[in-house]
Amino acid sequence: MREDDCGTDPVDVRLAARLAELRAEHGWSLGELAERSGVSRSTLSRAERAETSPTAAVLNRLCAVYGRTMSRLLSEVEAEPALLVRAAEQPVWEDRAAGFVRRSVSPPHAALRGELVEGRLTAGADIAYDRPPVPGLEQHVWLLEGALEITAQDVAHCLAAGDCLRMRVWGPTRFRCAGPEDARYVLAVVLP
Repeated sequence: MREDDCGTDPVDVRLAARLAELRAEHGWSLGELAERSGVSRSTLSRAERAETSPTAAVLNRLCAVYGRTMSRLLSEVEAEPALLVRAAEQPVWEDRAAGFVRRSVSPPHAALRGELVEGRLTAGADIAYDRPPVPGLEQHVWLLEGALEITAQDVAHCLAAGDCLRMRVWGPTRFRCAGPEDARYVLAVVLP
């Protein structure tokens, strides 16, 4: 991620503007969005003013309210989607506090239902999503390196390198990298 002269990441600035636009499009106050998403009004306000970069969990809650995948939301703040996305041009988003790095390998496109994401979790990372961004979202998780525990529908699945978990996401999910190594995986996301 690049930063401008003021130290603010341009993607965070565009994301903040898009979040404010989405709330305005729905005609919601910050209070109404806070009620719908379960995210505090102050966190929403700071995110919409680019004073802070939202965490993966906060973005997931907002995506659920707006009926978007995280990749779709992030693609809305990027330039026009290209048919060929060179490795150096693939958008990367980080939740440093959670130990999560997300590379949009094949960004979403309005005419397509699928996308590819590379995820990296540091050893000890534990990310819980309380709901899917889109109910019934189809996901295929192919673990390339490390070990990963994914919990969906109250069932924990332990993946080793080379394993692939296929699921439809209807409720809470959890991605946990117990270590001792980082986990790197490919996530195929298909809209219902």
